[in-house]
Amino acid sequence: MREQLEGLKQEALAKVTAAQSEKELQDVRVAYLGKKGPITEVLRGMGKLSAEERPVIGALANVVRDDIKAAIDEKMEVMAASALEQKLKAETIDVTLPGRKPKQGTTHPLNQVVREIEEIFLGMGFSVGEGPEIETDYYNFEALNLPKDHPARDMQDSFYITEDTLLRTQTSPVQARTMEAHKGKGPVKVIAPGKVFRRDDDDATHSHQFMQAEGLYVDKDVRMSDLKGVLELFAKQFFGQDRDIRLRPSFFPFTEPSVEIDVSCGICKGQGCRVCKQSRWIEVLGAGMVHPRVLEMSGFDPNEYSGFAFGMGVERLAMLKYDIDDIRQFYTNDHRFLQQFHTK
Repeated sequence: MREQLEGLKQEALAKVTAAQSEKELQDVRVAYLGKKGPITEVLRGMGKLSAEERPVIGALANVVRDDIKAAIDEKMEVMAASALEQKLKAETIDVTLPGRKPKQGTTHPLNQVVREIEEIFLGMGFSVGEGPEIETDYYNFEALNLPKDHPARDMQDSFYITEDTLLRTQTSPVQARTMEAHKGKGPVKVIAPGKVFRRDDDDATHSHQFMQAEGLYVDKDVRMSDLKGVLELFAKQFFGQDRDIRLRPSFFPFTEPSVEIDVSCGICKGQGCRVCKQSRWIEVLGAGMVHPRVLEMSGFDPNEYSGFAFGMGVERLAMLKYDIDDIRQFYTNDHRFLQQFHTK
């Protein structure tokens, strides 16, 4: 058995020396030191030895086992050191090369548009108001002259949470809350940008979640001409000094009279094109004089106070300003799209 153990040792050490990979070393470890290896088989035959030979052969078997294991571990360390050295050489940084500038983020185009809208109206003396996105039925509808049976209250148009609460369908509730907070005393001059939610099928021009910016001005002797002047100034500052607006009669439950506001097409300069559908005008927002009933429900005397309100879709303004043909581009988080609006 002594000769057999010595032979196994030399055989194993030779294979360790010849091994070229960690897998080959592991194969040697399993083959010679495993439970089914030849050293184990030798130990199982020690029962045939005399009492004097057993401890000698047992000690020799342990030495052989330890020598093989030590040789394998040593070769493993050499291979690991060699692999690390090669990796370091491959990943060596050439400090003489020019550095790579980190990619810089930018404000989202919708936030840029909201900021621009706010700056324009702040310059006209408006303040910026905020309100909850989860709104009560009263402020979202009733305080805005939308009775229980009005079509706009249909469940197909709104995300109801309970019978009396829903995701706001417009930012107009901020107007109602602001007037109520003034307790019937003017002036009230506020814009309210924010997210709104409606049950709509998403496509190139519609989204179930979008942004609005609404405005309100209530004071004594506020006239329709004031509304036209404010929105004309906004259109020229937002779209360009060469743009004009026009007012068309319309209907909204919370304003009377109500109008649709169009801005002259900046693509064709009044000649007619596919963008304006040959009409030379593009619809941008709705507006009107605040309905006396809305004033009254918010604590204002309609015989003493009057006012105007307007509402615009932020995405629509951004699409018109930057010639974007699909509203879904704003929500895909595509860096290639967003980087076009990089601000310094």
